Amino acid sequence: MPSRDDIIAVILGGGRGTRLFPLTSERAKPAVPIAGKYRLIDIPISNCINSGIYRISVLTQFLSVSLHRHITRTYVFDSFHQGGVQIWAAEQSPITTDWYQGTADAVRKQIQEIQSTRAKYVLILAGDHLYRMDYGKMAQYHWDHGADVTVAVQPVPKDEAFRFGILKQDKNGEITRFAEKPKDPNILADLVSLDDPAMPYLGSMGIYMFNTDVLVDVLQKEIDGKLFVDFGKDIIPYLISAESPVFGYQYEGYWRDIGTIRTFYQTNLELTEDEPEIDFYDPEKPIYTHARFLPGTRAIGCKLSRALLAEGCTIREAEIDHCVIGLRQQIGEGSVIKDTIMMGADWYGVQRNGAPLGIGKNCNIQGAIIDKNAAIGDNVVIKPFPLDANVDHALYVVRDGIVVIPKNTTIPAGTVIQP
Repeated sequence: MPSRDDIIAVILGGGRGTRLFPLTSERAKPAVPIAGKYRLIDIPISNCINSGIYRISVLTQFLSVSLHRHITRTYVFDSFHQGGVQIWAAEQSPITTDWYQGTADAVRKQIQEIQSTRAKYVLILAGDHLYRMDYGKMAQYHWDHGADVTVAVQPVPKDEAFRFGILKQDKNGEITRFAEKPKDPNILADLVSLDDPAMPYLGSMGIYMFNTDVLVDVLQKEIDGKLFVDFGKDIIPYLISAESPVFGYQYEGYWRDIGTIRTFYQTNLELTEDEPEIDFYDPEKPIYTHARFLPGTRAIGCKLSRALLAEGCTIREAEIDHCVIGLRQQIGEGSVIKDTIMMGADWYGVQRNGAPLGIGKNCNIQGAIIDKNAAIGDNVVIKPFPLDANVDHALYVVRDGIVVIPKNTTIPAGTVIQP
């Protein structure tokens, strides 16, 4: 009988992450902090561990130092366990000297590593999605249906179909048609799979389970002298047209693609609500991250509402509403912070101008993302811009109307950032 021990998970470490700039100016997209104390890569790795899949590899390429550091410090399995988390970095070889050209190309360049594990099944995952999923259930579905490939799918709103790979299933669950980010009304009309008028489509979640021999074969196949580059654009449509058994596993839980500054901002702030759609407070299936030995957060004379606070902070006589406050943040007296994400600091201290690693006194911060190790001086004002505003400034960046203070930036006392 097939077993979860027969599966190797391969997590795609992401490309340049340009839509998340400037959060990705110094780090890979999966290394971006989320929810105050985690990084995006913690989500798929934790899902694997909680699913009983312990052989995990992460493919990395761009700005990967901090990602490598986080993985190697966090995911250390004991000597009596066969599993572990490996990093497969892009490298030159006698066969190829270029970078990963796409999701499929990245896996192809590591195909010998996959074969050396002797795993019978390969689970392909993205490193920049937020969700909680038992991959074992998807694997059982794959085995029960005798699939060559299984694609995790989810209902998609009508007005967002252009953002996803949209597929159509027959009554047995087999995928009969697939279109990557379709915009043609005639194609969309033919792809309707569900009776719900608001969510009539099924979209690919970018999660694939392959039989290893099928994966190896298709990655080596050439069409018109060219190898396949991408799973969604190339491989899945080809296998469907070749009448391989490609099935869709419908997942109905919470899932977000953290692809833009706006979705990153909204997804983080959703975690401050009383009953967020995704719950990090699950004792049986925790989200793992780097263990830190920090004291609890101190809030002295503060007014707090919908605040998600990480460890090691000191907050004095401040008003905080609808905010995520990351590790080691210092917030001074009289400051008002609303609708803002503070991503934390790597150490305690001050910047060269005396501003704390955090926010000084009597500041008014609204609608912002403050990246790690940023220092905001006293009496600074930050207000959100119109939704369509995009600004590049020496001290800040505005994307989708959200002011982003880049990593390690110091904002001088008295600075005003507003439309």
